[in-house]
Amino acid sequence: MGKVATYSTLLILGLVGSQWLPGVLGAPYAAAADTIRVLTMIGLSFIMIRVGYEFDIDKSNLRQYGWDYLVAFTAASFPWIFVTLYFVFVLLPPDTWGQLQTWKETLLAGRFAAPTSAGVLFSMLAAAGLGATWVFKKARILAIFDDLDTVLLMVPLKMLMVGLAWQLGVIVAMMAMMLLLAFVFMHQLRIPTGWRWVMLYAVVIALVSELIYKSSLLIDESVPIHIEVLLPAFMLGCMLAYPRKQGTGDEHADHAHAHDIETPGERRVSTIVAALFMVFVGLSMPAVLGGAEIHTPGNDPALAIAGNPSAAQTAKVLGEEQGIGTITAGQPPLPWSAIAFHVLILTIISNVGKMFPALCYRREAHWRERLAVAIGMFPRGEVGAGVLVVSLSYGIGGPIVTIAMLSLALNLLLTGFFILLVKRLIAPVIDTNRNQGTGKRDRSECHSLNP
Repeated sequence: MGKVATYSTLLILGLVGSQWLPGVLGAPYAAAADTIRVLTMIGLSFIMIRVGYEFDIDKSNLRQYGWDYLVAFTAASFPWIFVTLYFVFVLLPPDTWGQLQTWKETLLAGRFAAPTSAGVLFSMLAAAGLGATWVFKKARILAIFDDLDTVLLMVPLKMLMVGLAWQLGVIVAMMAMMLLLAFVFMHQLRIPTGWRWVMLYAVVIALVSELIYKSSLLIDESVPIHIEVLLPAFMLGCMLAYPRKQGTGDEHADHAHAHDIETPGERRVSTIVAALFMVFVGLSMPAVLGGAEIHTPGNDPALAIAGNPSAAQTAKVLGEEQGIGTITAGQPPLPWSAIAFHVLILTIISNVGKMFPALCYRREAHWRERLAVAIGMFPRGEVGAGVLVVSLSYGIGGPIVTIAMLSLALNLLLTGFFILLVKRLIAPVIDTNRNQGTGKRDRSECHSLNP
């Protein structure tokens, strides 16, 4: 509870800083914006390496993961669709509903609602004493799959923004290569996994991504090659080998043994990195208290706050042809009472979209457990915030981004309540198993009680 409340507070403080600091510091803050963006990507890379390290599959039984991925896909897609529809038909004027650019911008901005905050979810479920339950194991794989789905869908969303280009083909090829390497060398790359090394890997990934991006601008500034750090960081985490079992030299130590390296010091550093990441994400938000004038992509404050001058150049070129960012970032500001109302409604509908897993796994689990898994998927966090940062680089801003960020913070703030609800839902099932003394779920009972 304390960790989640801290993350939410830091995110909001960063957002407040993004509104206050530009007016107070002026040019020095604008100069520091690019550094803030790079630090944000380093933090995101660190987090995703740890998420990838938690991911493991049984290669001898791949079929079972097909259904899990489909369920995770719906759990990621339904909130995205619901939020996008809300952005278009509630927050934007009717004269923009039929414009293709409206759908491009809102589809990208709405993607923040798709990924579950895997890191926060795992730590909270474990803290609640649910680490050995079916709910924890199923929520872990679904959360990682919907994070992966979010990363993969960023490419077609980019195609919507900039159209077909050979650079996007390069991006697809690089993503396919990374996925193949991660599958073939799943947890076989025996390199150090301590936090200092993970931080070094995160810095290298962020800087290489930035170098590729800057270099591609010299070729064609209108369609740069931008490999988001989400996928390469996650794939590296998947390839990192688990520690050998002591005294055995076993090259294939099981997944549970990997937690031997989760020392208090490692967890403390991970918490600090995630906390700083939330601050940087908040500082990356565009100003929302300005006037109602419509800004062109070339001078959009959202791009300046995002701290990406090269992205501003790109958006300016594209804006001359497509008007990227002018629909969302150009909307007049809303009063805070209206923003609060929209944040509440957006949070509700995005979480309703996560409920599909409750209808699945009827042969595996009691209805209480299935509902608990769906509720466990509610928390949003680092990856969703990363998507919003990517959205800013395309000039998307205005009330839509403000409402999305505050909804993200509200979901984080409610994580403790979600986990408490999960624990209470499955308590009768846990008690039944304990009374039976089997330590396992009674399958016949699940089948007889499930609708």
